[in-house]
Amino acid sequence: MMSFVHSGIQQHARSTPEQPAVLLKSEALTYRELWQQLTRFAAALDSINCQRNDRIAVYLPKQFETVITLFGASLARCVFVPINPVLKAKQVSHILKDCNATVLVTSAERALQLRETLADCTDLEKVILSNKPKTEFTIGSIQLHLWDDLLNIQDKPVAVVNEPPSVDADMAAILYTSGSTGKPKGVVLSHRNIVAGAESVSNYLNNSADDKLLAVLPLSFDYGLSQLTTAFLVGAQVALMDYLLPRDVIKAVVKHQITGLAAVPSLWKQLANLDWPEEAKSSLRYITNSGGHMPASIVKSFQDSLPDTAIYLMYGLTEAFRSTYLPPDEIDQHPGSMGKAIPNVEVMVVRPDGSECDIDEPGELVHRGVLVAMGYWNDAQKTAERFKPAPGKNNALPLEEIAVWSGDQVKRDAEGYLYFITRQDEMIKTSGYRVSPDEVEEEIQSSGLVIDLAVFGLPHPMLGQGIVVVAEANPKTNGDAGSKVLLRYCQQNLPNFMVPHHIEWLSELPRNPNGKIDRNSLKQALPTDLFEEK
Repeated sequence: MMSFVHSGIQQHARSTPEQPAVLLKSEALTYRELWQQLTRFAAALDSINCQRNDRIAVYLPKQFETVITLFGASLARCVFVPINPVLKAKQVSHILKDCNATVLVTSAERALQLRETLADCTDLEKVILSNKPKTEFTIGSIQLHLWDDLLNIQDKPVAVVNEPPSVDADMAAILYTSGSTGKPKGVVLSHRNIVAGAESVSNYLNNSADDKLLAVLPLSFDYGLSQLTTAFLVGAQVALMDYLLPRDVIKAVVKHQITGLAAVPSLWKQLANLDWPEEAKSSLRYITNSGGHMPASIVKSFQDSLPDTAIYLMYGLTEAFRSTYLPPDEIDQHPGSMGKAIPNVEVMVVRPDGSECDIDEPGELVHRGVLVAMGYWNDAQKTAERFKPAPGKNNALPLEEIAVWSGDQVKRDAEGYLYFITRQDEMIKTSGYRVSPDEVEEEIQSSGLVIDLAVFGLPHPMLGQGIVVVAEANPKTNGDAGSKVLLRYCQQNLPNFMVPHHIEWLSELPRNPNGKIDRNSLKQALPTDLFEEK
């Protein structure tokens, strides 16, 4: 049984050593080769005096060195910190300083771009360059090491490599949230958190060594990292990909004969408008969605275009990885549902006082179980706000169990199926009504007039808040997607209090590093007095 983040690789290096583990374009590392690289990297960390629980950050695109750093750090009893490669110097600096990283793995080109920033990271002692720089350079007093030189120093792994962490409750990783409502927070995950998540997900997805997963999401995103941990748990193959265009994803599915594809709603909305060749249809066993609500119109599109592919709709949060899923054969019977709790998890819907909500009564989703993270790194206040005692405490137990209070409004129907309403802090209060942005977005998405959109509230002198829509037009509407057309559609299909008061069109919606629409950026771009009389 896999106990630690790297254990699956070790196990399959013994049982199926020549099975490909990681694919990158036309290259591959077998499980044997991957394990050899992990042991060399762990030994290299030991050779430069890395200590247990040191934070090892990696700032690279998806490549072999990225995977080796993540799982090799685990083997060395260190804590890996994946940094999204699309982040800029300011955001990278925040993460490095916040988690007190002592080692950074990056390319020579990226290190040069970060040169001034890295010199200000007082805890950072070493930078490992994945490639040789064209010209020599220094970064203050930070030691620079070349990846190839460092990994080739050791002819054989040192003793520490063969010693697992003391217990699976040890820290394994720090994943930084997208920070759409402020600076990113570092969610601390244990080996147990990560492994239990992989076991639960692979259970209901029926993953096996025959699967080939396509990793298109950032590995700094828990949902993206999951493609690796799930694949390595069962001995499957995972293909790494940083795509430029949605069409490239479909090409990769065909090239690698992908059986499992995970994405977020923004990508699914773009893929829904493309043609899927027969080669993709024949290999793709399942697709999964998390990171936001999948509109019913998009689900229907994939049911039509991929009739033999199972669709799993899921809900999760970084602080607890994954909470619910809806099996493919229940989508039509429970439209709009995010399903029920995944294996080994309990999900509750509660009022502010912790009491259980009635059927169809909106409440906060609370997640309890082994997937609950260890808290936010070095932030006791924010940890106390989100990680609180589980409802229904047994007074005979002197120690309180900690659960994640998600901040998401959901409801449960009479059969126990859950339905997402909105983030508590995103609910729009207009004309005395509380309006869920997701409900308005769902209806507008089904119109076919937009590719993607965001709905939120801004101050209104008469209504409390006015409903604002910012949308990206669907080119298939041939320019007939103006505000009047969309407004008329909303008036015909939404109650009056849900009809938007302002519509804004953009050629492309801003997104945070995890691919979600950056609502905070959109709000800031619009005048706060939008509805004030001029």
